[in-house]
Amino acid sequence: MTTGPSQHQPANQSSGAVTDDAASASRKALRAPDALGSLGDDPFRKQIPAGRAPAAAQPQASFRFRGRSFLAFALTAELPIADWLSELDRWLRNSRGFFAGRPVVLDVSGAKLSKYDFAGLIAELESRGIRLMGIEGADPSWVGPGLPPLLEGGRTVGAVDPADSRASKNARTAKAPKPEPTSLLLDNPVRSGQTVFFPHGDVTVIGSVASGAEIVAAGSIHIYGALRGRALAGAAGNARARIFCSKIEAELLAIDGLYKTADDIEPELRGRPIQAWLDGNTIRVVALG
Repeated sequence: MTTGPSQHQPANQSSGAVTDDAASASRKALRAPDALGSLGDDPFRKQIPAGRAPAAAQPQASFRFRGRSFLAFALTAELPIADWLSELDRWLRNSRGFFAGRPVVLDVSGAKLSKYDFAGLIAELESRGIRLMGIEGADPSWVGPGLPPLLEGGRTVGAVDPADSRASKNARTAKAPKPEPTSLLLDNPVRSGQTVFFPHGDVTVIGSVASGAEIVAAGSIHIYGALRGRALAGAAGNARARIFCSKIEAELLAIDGLYKTADDIEPELRGRPIQAWLDGNTIRVVALG
């Protein structure tokens, strides 16, 4: 004769068919004292349903790590730090919210700082709303818990799968990825508050770029209209990048990290077509035509 689930089993579990004697023996075995004491009716201990064997071990899925690269803005600290912070404040006044939501790396490799000066610099950047994702060039002993990690280099990292012993074979047979486009063409004007970010090459805008708008490109920027917002060319470290526009009324021009604000652009150039390029450590802006 067979029985259904025991009344001591959880309601949401079903049991295999067992004899009354076997079920009784199983319940007695569960209530026997062990090395930790008597189980009793302890609600925190799981009771094994009568007649159920332990489940077979499930095969463990492979655990995969993937590397990704992101374009970050690097702030390169220079001595004296007080003057460098003053220049940074000037930038922020002309480009409010520029660093909001952007990945930023602090590079202190060119500034000989003490541990005390380094901690003070981090605090100064935090007070300006600049959140760092990494630090370059600092003494490793300075970068403790609560600070961004110490970074080196910026190489592209591919997928790493430690559980896949056939990775090299699969790599040979995998299809080559499609090449990334090297230019971006925008047929419409860029409105105030919009940001266009293209990390692979040139950006061309057929129309105007409004005040409060922003174009960031790894290559050159071409604007067939008025530039009233911000244009940042060569953002990936291309010192040969240029900026062209049909009418210059820009809030800010930047090439490879060097910049000119509206106050730095010669008044006689405003409203005229221009090109801008990097000459050493200076951005030159000249009229076209």
